[in-house]
Amino acid sequence: QVQLVESGGGLVQPGGSLKLSCAASGGDSSRYNMGWYRQAPGKQRDLVAGITRGGNTNYADSVKGRFTISRDNAKNTVYLQMNSLKPEDTAVYYCNLWPTPSHPWGQGTQVTVSS
Repeated sequence: QVQLVESGGGLVQPGGSLKLSCAASGGDSSRYNMGWYRQAPGKQRDLVAGITRGGNTNYADSVKGRFTISRDNAKNTVYLQMNSLKPEDTAVYYCNLWPTPSHPWGQGTQVTVSS
């Protein structure tokens, strides 16, 4: 089964940028539509962005125009470029299948936006 490992999170000031990576091992992630999800403390896990096998994308309204999801099928990796970060973007970010996140969740990567 495909294992998903997220990386690239960290502490950033408001207005800053981060690029997250999701590396898939044990399978070919290019076969799947993939998504980035996030969970803030005390809140449910929500979809941030999704990308189809063909590269079509979908974004939550809260991140449109600021975040960009992309994939490199040769590297079995999905990315999330996050610009103009806001404190409300603070959360643990996960990747999984989209629209139904049916793979086991990875450990996620923490993104903290604070001055």
